[in-house]
Amino acid sequence: MPTTATRSRRRARADDAPARPLAGGPRSTGSTGATGSTRSTGVRGVLPTLSLAVQYAAGGADLPTRAQARRWLRRALERPAAITLRFVDEAEGRALNATYRGRDYATNVLTFVYSEPGARAALAGDIVVCVPVVHREAARQRRRVAAHFAHLVIHGALHLQGYDHETAADAARMEMRETAILGKFGIPDPYRS
Repeated sequence: MPTTATRSRRRARADDAPARPLAGGPRSTGSTGATGSTRSTGVRGVLPTLSLAVQYAAGGADLPTRAQARRWLRRALERPAAITLRFVDEAEGRALNATYRGRDYATNVLTFVYSEPGARAALAGDIVVCVPVVHREAARQRRRVAAHFAHLVIHGALHLQGYDHETAADAARMEMRETAILGKFGIPDPYRS
């Protein structure tokens, strides 16, 4: 994984949505930062701390800002975390999915987990979002692109924390959590048509 190549533990999670290749111009601006501040959520106590690096390896005027991504991630996190969030083009998304999951197409979101499952220490991992796939899915589902980016970033953060959708019960639990978080941002349930 290019964003954290020195890590030894790699487990990729993804949601499969086969995609046609589209070109996207590279744009790269990485930034990192940590916050030790917390604020009251009124429901869950305080939001966990987050060390976040955002990388833009794909172009697009409608990409989420670092501040938007930070808000989405902090709402989704249940414990402190160090996350790299990378927005990629079709070629990189396809290469990562092929390398780490053996599937030769770009998928909407991949999550690389580096921390031990169930560990009490801070989470560590990468979330990779494929911009052209997000645009196609948003158009096909008649959803706002920004809302779909929010959903997939939150979805990736939940995978980072061990949420899954391999069984109907796990999927229902994960979808309920996603819907509740998205609702805090005024984003409708993505699982309703």
